[in-house]
This record gives sequence, structure tokens and C-alpha cells, in this order.
Amino acid sequence: MSEEGNSQPKSDSFAALRYRDFRFYLGQRFFFTFAYQMQTTVLGFYIYQLTHSKMALAMIGLSEAMPAVGLALYGGYIADKYEKRKMLLLIFVGVMFSSLVMFLVTLKSMSVYIHTSWIVPVLYAMIFCNGIARAFFGPTVFTIYANSIPRELYPNGATWSSQGWQIASILGPFAGGFVYAFAGGITGCFIVILTFLLISLILVYMLREYPAVFVPKESIYKSLKEGIHFVFQTRMMISAMTLDLFSVFFGGVVALLPVFALDILHVGSEGLGVMRMASSLGAALTMIVMVRFTPLNKPWRNLLIAVTGFGLCIIGFGLSRSFILTLVFLFGQGAFDSVSVIIRGTLVQLLTPDHMRGRVSAVNSMFIGSSNEIGDFESGVAAQLLGTIPAVLFGGTITMLVVIFTYFKTKSFLPLKISDIHTVETKEPEGA
Repeated sequence: MSEEGNSQPKSDSFAALRYRDFRFYLGQRFFFTFAYQMQTTVLGFYIYQLTHSKMALAMIGLSEAMPAVGLALYGGYIADKYEKRKMLLLIFVGVMFSSLVMFLVTLKSMSVYIHTSWIVPVLYAMIFCNGIARAFFGPTVFTIYANSIPRELYPNGATWSSQGWQIASILGPFAGGFVYAFAGGITGCFIVILTFLLISLILVYMLREYPAVFVPKESIYKSLKEGIHFVFQTRMMISAMTLDLFSVFFGGVVALLPVFALDILHVGSEGLGVMRMASSLGAALTMIVMVRFTPLNKPWRNLLIAVTGFGLCIIGFGLSRSFILTLVFLFGQGAFDSVSVIIRGTLVQLLTPDHMRGRVSAVNSMFIGSSNEIGDFESGVAAQLLGTIPAVLFGGTITMLVVIFTYFKTKSFLPLKISDIHTVETKEPEGA
């Protein structure tokens, strides 16, 4: 690891940014997230316009979640075993190829060769390919992040990393909605998406090499079992992952935003972009505040408070019929979620040994990284069966019940400070 900036005081809010590789890491994550969030926004709107089916929206999440979850553990094993920069380059090339195919099948000039009924299945297939890439992407960047800055700067780095992600998540959907509406529709969006993916690919190329720190001496089965065993034996880690899994699975509403934009609030694609932006704007502004005022003084207590606020905002969103009030609840949802992201990410980094980062990240991605897509599938199915509004209210209520249950199971974590985290015992959860 570079020695640059090691003399910086721990109170320095810009400490992590003084490391060259962290800056490149932050840059590639920003541009990749911008492209990915823009693509997710416009694909959902485009597919719903073509099909007017809530199940079609559900299938977007399922198409990506299946390979992301199914290959996650193997992705973590590979991320620990091989050089990280080369892996990330291959992943980004694969994602660019998928986006290029989606761009080509949505071109108006291609309609002569590809019937409209073929477009959605091809898009699902490319989303499935992106899910394969995600299985390897999460563990790889988790390891690069951990080696780009010193361990004592993880909280500061997590704040900057999450803030960059949230800003990209604001601009990506916002740009997607307006480019879709006023500058070429879906094909115009894909031109921007491919450009930003290329920039992120260049920034990855500028990273230094990250050789493997894990050389397996046993079978892949035993190696993966070791990572799973570590996660499930670390009470705080498994509790944080489980809390996120169920709150996002039931409380996620992103998949249903096209339905709200077209059928309930009648605000069109530009309104959808603003709605997607509102959540990320709340998160980004909260991240800026958290650079100065950390939520890590009592992380577990603050995590439960944040998820409670998230659940209440989901319920408010479901009850709202005003576009402005809807934006307020989405803003609050993003703000509370950003607090939980910072806390959860820092806890996982601090509790994970270096030689196991890829495999732990893989388990983490199964709980958290793909919970959004699986939650999108749940939201689409619930909306199809219960109706859109009841599905949202049901999800928010379940989120609140999950928080209450977690509170009673993890009371011993409430008074802990971030400096106490390394003393948390690795043992079976209560009641296991």
C-alpha cells in the first residue's frame, strides 16, 4: 500500500482522498454507478412502456439476482485467489458488451431485423449477463477498497465511497429520465451509458495491481465453507446482513417507480428521473453531513434508528398521492438508507480479516448486494397480486417488524462504540 498521506491526522476529513489508488477507485465507482443507475432507470421505464406489466418489472430484478446470488460465493473465492485489477478490467469489458447489445436492439433502425417481441427477452438476457458480472464485481472492489487506504481510515473512506456512489445515483437516474424524454429516448441514454462505462474502464486500468493474498491449500468447497462459517459465527456481522436483507427485500420500492410515474402520479419519464433522484439526493446530502458528523459513535443503535426511519418513509410513500410529498418521503428514505450503508459497510470491513475479504464480501453480496434485485422481484409480484399501494404498505410494515425483532435480539450491541467493535466475540447468535 502507498505510504502517501500516512502522516495525515485521523481528524482529517479528506484523509482517504490523499491516497492515489483510492482516488482512482472512487472515480471508477462513480462513473460505473452513474452508468449502471441510468441504465436501470431507463430499462425499467422502457420495458414497462412496452409491456404495461408489473410482472415484467419483477423479472428485471430476478434476471439479475439469479446469477448474482448463484455465483456470489464462487466470485468471492476467485476474488481472493487472483489479481484484482485484471479481474475488474474483464468485468467491465463484459458489462460494456452487455450494454452495447442492449443499445443495438433498441435502435429504431434495427426494428427491420428484430421484431418488437424479441426486444424484451434479449434485454433480460443481457441483464442476466450483468448479474454474472456482479457476482465477481462486488468481492473484487471490496478487496481493492480495503487495500487502497490504511485500516484506520476505513470509516473516512466508507463515507467518501458511499457519498460518491450516492451522487452518481442522483445524476444517473436524473440524466436518464431527461435524456429519455428530450434527447433520443432509450438509444440516446445508451450512448451516455457506454461513454461513462468507457471512462470507468480507463480509471480501472490506471489502478496498480493487487496480487492475491490467499493461496488455497484445500478444495474450493472447504475454502468457501470457511468464509460462510466466519460470517455466520460473527454475531454483529450476520445480524447487520440479515437486517438489511429483510428490510430491503420487503421495503424496496424502486421497481414500482415506473408504475407510480405512469399510472398513479402521471409524471412521465422525467418525473421518474426526479423520483429516482430524490432518494439519492437525500442519501448524498446526508453523506456530506456524515463526513463531519459520524454516525459511528454508537453504530448499532444508530443502525436500528436508520432502518426504522427507512421503514416509516416507505409507508409514507405508499400513502402519498402528491408528487411533492412523494419526493419528500423518497428523500427521507435515501437519507436513512445512507446512514445504514455507512455503518454496515464499516462494520463488515472492520470485522473481516484480510485473507478472507473476497469470500466474506461474497456472502455479504448474497445478503445485501442482491437484496435490491430480489426485493424488486418481490415488489413486482406483490403488486401484481395485492395491488401497487397495498404491496408498498405491506413492505413498509414488514420492515418495521424486522427492526423490532432485531432490537430485542441484539440489545447487547446498543452501547458499543466503534472502538469496541474488534472486541465483539465471534460466536453463535442468541437463539440460534
